[in-house]
Amino acid sequence: MSDFLLEIGLEEVPARMIAGAEAELGRRVTELLTRERLLAEGIRVTTYSTPRRLAVLAKGVLARQADTEEKMTGPSWKVAFKEDAPTAAAEAFAKKAGVAVEALEKVTTLKGEYVGAMVKRAGRAAQEILVAELPKEVLALYWAKNMYWRAGKPERFVRPVRWVVALLDSSVVPLEIAGIAAGNASRGHRVLHGEAPVVIAAASEYKEALRGAHVVVDVAERRHAIRKALDAATRTVPGARWREDEPLVETVVHLTEWPTVILGNFEAEYLELPEEVLVTVMRDHQKYFAMEGADGKLAPYFLAVLNAQADAESAAIIRHGNQRVLRARFKDARFFWDFDQKTPLVERVESLKQVTFQKELGSYHWKTAQNLAVASALAIVLQSADYSFDAAALYKAVELAKTDLTTELVKEFTELQGIIGGLYARAQGLGERVALAIYEQYTPASMEDEIPVSVEGQILGLADRIQTIVAMFGIGNAPTGSKDPFALRRAANAIVKILAESELPLTLSDMLKAPGAEDANQQVAAFLRERLHFYLKDVRGFAYDVVNAVLAAGADDVRDAMARAEALTAVRGSDDFVAISVAFKRIKNILRQAEEKGFAVGSAEGVMLAAEAQQLASAAAALAPRVAELRGQRAYGEALALIATLRPAVDVFFDKVMVLDPDAAARGANLALIADVLSGFSGIADFSEMVTS
Repeated sequence: MSDFLLEIGLEEVPARMIAGAEAELGRRVTELLTRERLLAEGIRVTTYSTPRRLAVLAKGVLARQADTEEKMTGPSWKVAFKEDAPTAAAEAFAKKAGVAVEALEKVTTLKGEYVGAMVKRAGRAAQEILVAELPKEVLALYWAKNMYWRAGKPERFVRPVRWVVALLDSSVVPLEIAGIAAGNASRGHRVLHGEAPVVIAAASEYKEALRGAHVVVDVAERRHAIRKALDAATRTVPGARWREDEPLVETVVHLTEWPTVILGNFEAEYLELPEEVLVTVMRDHQKYFAMEGADGKLAPYFLAVLNAQADAESAAIIRHGNQRVLRARFKDARFFWDFDQKTPLVERVESLKQVTFQKELGSYHWKTAQNLAVASALAIVLQSADYSFDAAALYKAVELAKTDLTTELVKEFTELQGIIGGLYARAQGLGERVALAIYEQYTPASMEDEIPVSVEGQILGLADRIQTIVAMFGIGNAPTGSKDPFALRRAANAIVKILAESELPLTLSDMLKAPGAEDANQQVAAFLRERLHFYLKDVRGFAYDVVNAVLAAGADDVRDAMARAEALTAVRGSDDFVAISVAFKRIKNILRQAEEKGFAVGSAEGVMLAAEAQQLASAAAALAPRVAELRGQRAYGEALALIATLRPAVDVFFDKVMVLDPDAAARGANLALIADVLSGFSGIADFSEMVTS
């Protein structure tokens, strides 16, 4: 067995695209080697990446495929042989199978007698397969953005391919990717090593050969080195710590090949600006890590991750340069902060007419008016439920929520939209509830985020998102497949998360009270239901059949659906509940069959039911009021346990009673009974959706 190495050398790839491409390349190579029977059992492919390369190392690659034997079936025996003499059909089949006509044999199948032959296929060499198949796999990698770089050539890739390394042990695999012939020469760090080739003597020596050229190809190793370096630099400032920022760690991991860290500082006077502004400048614009003191407040220091190895003199120059750039950015932020205060938010509402929300819909002034209408509709529902919130603060927050789009600070730092509005509202004395609602309006941005703390922020977030969804659906901009240019799935995810994790007495149908919702009501309702399915299954981790069963019983109230899913999960393994689930599935099937055959569901009135049917009817009638009471109390666990006690009566009924009785009256009565049982006890979940085997 051999070690196989593939490295694709590129111009620098955007950091956000590297991890996905590395994983996909590893998967494609693994699937190729597995499909072609070249990967030894139990062998895993290892992947590597840096901004300039994607690489795969597979240990345990077979030199060639094993030979195989397979039975080929050809034309019918009658066609292939006439009076025991082979016909042209037999000779053609023998030639195709690569055997003598005399080697053909009779194969008896359910369809009759056919000609068969045992065909031996010689395994292909690994090198031959890799040369033929691997370039197609590489060029099929998905990239959010591709480019052409060779005039008149069809291939597209994220960045131009500059070199290719392909080795089986120490032998070059002579494949070609995008016009670049594979060899054994890689490239090291662009600055620390230069453009001199790095010869890889053998596939197994890849990591160490690149390390000698100042490239750490292992992503996990770079991540660990960066974290250690951040810790070490932080320890030079007594009592300080760097602010944990996993996304930023991942970004700098994919921006570097030989990472080191330097500590810098800035004037304490800039700490008068809000932390959100300072951290955004450091994090999003400069890729610096913020530092804080023991009190958790921002400290006048930063940590920069370099893609270089600097001596003391060089480090001082680099530090000075980074400090100068950061100081300039902070000066801009302070200027914008002071300049924006000259025009209060309340005076900026009219300016929203000049800011386009969506070209077919209108401006953010229009959007604000629509949001106010939705928020008012939601407020009426909350007031009718005696739910406490500050209506005046809510309406003021909705009115001013988008005004920070007209500020210079948001124009410069678009990541702070909403946050800046909240900070300005607080600075301008508009009230803490108003400020907090505006500040939180885009929370949660993902399923990992917390929902808004304030009730007003929750309502504003719901109103803004559902209005956007309804408006976009109304003009035909619903998400399709993997395309969602207006991030409507993310908006709907946030709606479901807020409804699930807040105390708001609002339902999914309440969300459809947005202006214009009547035009796209069914579409939007289905869309929200789909997002609820995603939340329950992928975010909360409920089994798919539990989710299907709960949603089939209705799921307008998100928190109620979650409670029913939890109860169903708790009891699903019990023998009685499994038996009930099987019985309900059987009931559903029988009712469907009856409908297909045109059998009517009758009535038990005036019909002498079998003793076992009477027993089931009595048991169901006795349980129904208590189950309904428990459902009303949302005591779903107790209700499900009580429903499971129907098992003996159900078992006896199906064992002794022919439901589809030849007698129409008896059949109609039986169907009415099981239909009543199904509808009466399926309010918590549709048990027929449960997987029981």
